[in-house]
Parts: sequence; C-alpha cells; structure tokens
Amino acid sequence: MQRSTDRVLTTHVGSLPRPQQLIDLFRLMEGGGPFNGAGHKAQCRKAVLDVVRKQVELGVDVVNDGEMGKASFISYVQYRLAGFEPARGGAGVEGAGGGGRLPSRETLSFPEFYEAMARQNDGGGAVGLAQLECVAPVAYKGQALIAEDIDNLRAAVAAGGAREAFLPAIAPSDIEGRYRNRHYPSTEAYLFAIAEAMREEYRAIVEAGFVLQIDDPLLLTYYVKHPDLSVNQCREWARVRIEALNHALRGIPPERVRFHTCYGINMGPRIHDMELKDVVDLLLTINAGAYSFEAANPRHEHEWRVWKDAGLPEDRILIPGVISHTTHLVEHPEVVADRIRRFAAVVGRERVIASADCGFATFASSTEIHSSIVWAKFDALARGARLASESLWGRR
Repeated sequence: MQRSTDRVLTTHVGSLPRPQQLIDLFRLMEGGGPFNGAGHKAQCRKAVLDVVRKQVELGVDVVNDGEMGKASFISYVQYRLAGFEPARGGAGVEGAGGGGRLPSRETLSFPEFYEAMARQNDGGGAVGLAQLECVAPVAYKGQALIAEDIDNLRAAVAAGGAREAFLPAIAPSDIEGRYRNRHYPSTEAYLFAIAEAMREEYRAIVEAGFVLQIDDPLLLTYYVKHPDLSVNQCREWARVRIEALNHALRGIPPERVRFHTCYGINMGPRIHDMELKDVVDLLLTINAGAYSFEAANPRHEHEWRVWKDAGLPEDRILIPGVISHTTHLVEHPEVVADRIRRFAAVVGRERVIASADCGFATFASSTEIHSSIVWAKFDALARGARLASESLWGRR
C-alpha cells in the first residue's frame, strides 16, 4: 500500500454509479434471468474500463472497479457463498443503512422523517436487496467471479495508468448480521464459518497484486440499530466480530489491507451515530495497514482530534473522508485541503490518503447522489489534495 511520500494521494471507498445497461442486466438477473451471461460480462468489462479511466482523469490515485460487477456491496455474496437460500418470510436480520426499516435510535427519534423517507424510496426499485438465510454449511463458490473482477480491474489499470488499485470485499460480520442463521448451533460458529469462507476471496485479491479493502459498516451502525444496547454492549459485540475478521485475514500482510467502516447510506439527522472515541481502540486491533472512515460530514468532522491520543502505530495510515456522500453540495477545494491538513498535523503528511466518507452507489440503482455530482466531488477531492500538497511539501 503506497503512502503519500511526495504529495497527498487520493482514493475513494468503492461503489460508483453504474451505467444504465448494467442496472438493467442486474434487474433481469433478480427477476430470474441468466446470471453473468456473455452480455453481462462484456458490459461489466467495459464499465470497469470506463470508470477506471474516469477516476484517473479526475486525479484519483488509488482506484478500483467501482464495484461494477456487483448489484450491491453486500448482497453480491449470494452468488459467491454456498449454504444460503431465499429467506422464509422475507427479511433478514439487519439492513445495510444507518436508518433502516427496523426500530432504531434514529427512527425512534425522527419517526415522521423516516416514514416519509421510506415511502419515497419504495418507488425506487433498488437492485441488490435480496434476502437470504443460511441453511447449510457456508463455503466459497465465487472463484470464477472474483477472477473476473480481478481480470477486469487489471486490464483497466493497465489501460488507464492508475498508480495503485484496490478491490473491496464485505466483512464477515455484515453477512452474519444481514442473513439469518438456520444451520449453525451458535452465532459465533456461523460467524467464523463465514470468515473462513470469505478468506478465500480476501486472499485472491491480495495474491492478484491488489490492495484488499474490507467493508464493514455494521461495526459502527450496530449501535444505532440496537437502541436497547449500551455503548459497552456494542463494543463487546464488536470485539467478537473483529476476532472473526482477523481470523479471516490471518497470514495476509497488514500493509496489503485497508479497513473501511462508516455509518451507512442514511441521509438523515444521524444524531445517534456511534462516536469515534468510543470505538477507535477496537479499530486499531484490526490487522489492517490503513483505516478508512467518515470525517467530512458535520456529525464527524470534529473527530480528527481523536487521533491525537489514539496511539496510531507507526506502520499504519489513515484514509479519512474529506468529501461526503450525504450531501449534494460539492465541497470547495480549500475545505478539502483544510481537512487533509488537520490529519497531516496529527499523524504526519506521509500517513494520510484523502478519500470519500463512503461509496456513492451502495446499490446498483442508488440515486442518492447524481453521477454528475459524484464526478464534481472527485474533482474537488483532487484539487483539494493538490492545494494541501502545496503547503505540506511546498510544491504540487
């Protein structure tokens, strides 16, 4: 994993707007159409080439495939894990966002807002929301699919000339939390079985020469989803999930891994978000060389101060969000530069890579932020990083 040795490097979190042709193919698949047919493969390969080229043109240094091959950052595992079938009665255990449909701290505080938001979103027909449950031993069956992701990204990086590339993969806890267990004798047995299966995908990404990004929004959103639990109870829940993740990462060099957590796609008040100070010590026990987190939205922008006393090991780096996925406002480059400088002052300029708070198309058909605004935000990210580099290194 490269560091910002001569200027501030830029990256993002993962999901990016998919072209309409891909969205249409995902809808056909979910309606029972053929999965990963020749048309889908060709469209996906072209989409990856295009999105990597776009990232490079806009000044993003550490790129990815935009998750073009996935209908969502989490439900893609339905095609990669054996042992699951459609859930009886519909819903799984947890949702992916911070607000969600189940009673949460947010929905209890702002019921009218979230009810109106749910009505508005019901007409969207989101892709990638299939609910599964575990009914047999969990095993990895996605070898051909991860090989396609790797091949598409490798070709796009070669064509686009990116400095470095990463591929995201979901954390075991998010699978365990979303899909009900009807097979294993305990939650922990289920969790570690998922971890062992996902380890194959993690290793494939690293062995291909890419940086592995672990996506784990549930590490933080678990607190808002469970109003009956205290911070300490949520911390104890998180300890076990981190143990399972580290089990899946065993033998993988930490410098090849970056860990991302966030507060989901909830574009609401978010007054109940878990605070970084309540979880940062646990975050640092994850066997990753870099930590990606929200730092641009107004609920968390002040938390750069937490890193003053967090004890970040010398061999670890930070990937703070300096542009937000929760607003249509495009950040001014000077604002972006200021955010970068704060982190550089705390942990050193070489240990900061500027990023986004979260993905911009968590589900293939997500429309929270229009694609034209996403690209404008990426331009602001790159321009802000150049401004910060001028002051931190005395040159562009």
